[in-house]
Amino acid sequence: MEREEKIRRITLVGSAGNVLLVIMKFIAGVVGHSSAMIADAVHSLSDFLTDVIVLVFVGISARPQDTSHDYGHGKFETLASLLVGLALIGAAIGIIVNGATKFASWLGGADLQSPGKLAFWVAVASIAVKELMYQYTARRGRALDSQALVANAWHHRSDALSSVGAAIGIGGAVLLGGRWTVLDPIASIVVGAMLVAVACKILRPCLGELTDESLSDAQETEIVDIISSFPEVSEPHNLRTRHIGNKVAIEAHIRMDGSMTLDTVHQITSEIEHKLKERFGEGTIVTLHMEPAKNPKA
Repeated sequence: MEREEKIRRITLVGSAGNVLLVIMKFIAGVVGHSSAMIADAVHSLSDFLTDVIVLVFVGISARPQDTSHDYGHGKFETLASLLVGLALIGAAIGIIVNGATKFASWLGGADLQSPGKLAFWVAVASIAVKELMYQYTARRGRALDSQALVANAWHHRSDALSSVGAAIGIGGAVLLGGRWTVLDPIASIVVGAMLVAVACKILRPCLGELTDESLSDAQETEIVDIISSFPEVSEPHNLRTRHIGNKVAIEAHIRMDGSMTLDTVHQITSEIEHKLKERFGEGTIVTLHMEPAKNPKA
């Protein structure tokens, strides 16, 4: 099965789960009078919307290179991850504002309606479902080397974490009585803060890739070591690296004996390219610029 088809199927499984949870949480939030549960439902709705984003953009990223995209369309997958992170921050801000508004009303003397037990049990069920969805999606995302899929997995886990906060707030408000109904909006604020932290974790690598951030120092050292392992090559320099979606681009200048024939030089550089692709993936883009050695190796 093609990589993009596997990603599509995994994402569709998550979408089905998110649709079910959105319905359950909204009903439980309205019937159970719980702002934390309604906030959790909004988060699940944002999960569903990001599933749609992943489905659209991963399909685009799988397209081969063309005249308008010489390096392929891999960064569309990165763009999908960026949109997932931004959607998560948007949902978090909405949750925090809603919770803060209710908390301010409570401080002003307003009575908050106590949440019902239905909201609590739905929150517990959501924790179990979303954690399973996280484990499944993250494992498959790492296996397929899909940044968008891993980002979406974290969206599942963030929903599980928000349900934990909701369950604690709702459960405390139910068990401790009317004086503690404020725990419900407080829980929604805590949930929102956790979501901001998760969104930042998702956005950091996306911004790095979209601004052409280099590979890590350790990876670049490994590249130099691979190139230098060929006895005919000396002084690898002007190394440039970057990510293009789930692929890596490597550019470097190398020195070789100027008396070598073109056929020999071509064979050696092809072997270097093959070895780099073995390490960093078959889709790795390798560009080597040959220069005559100042002091050819004996």
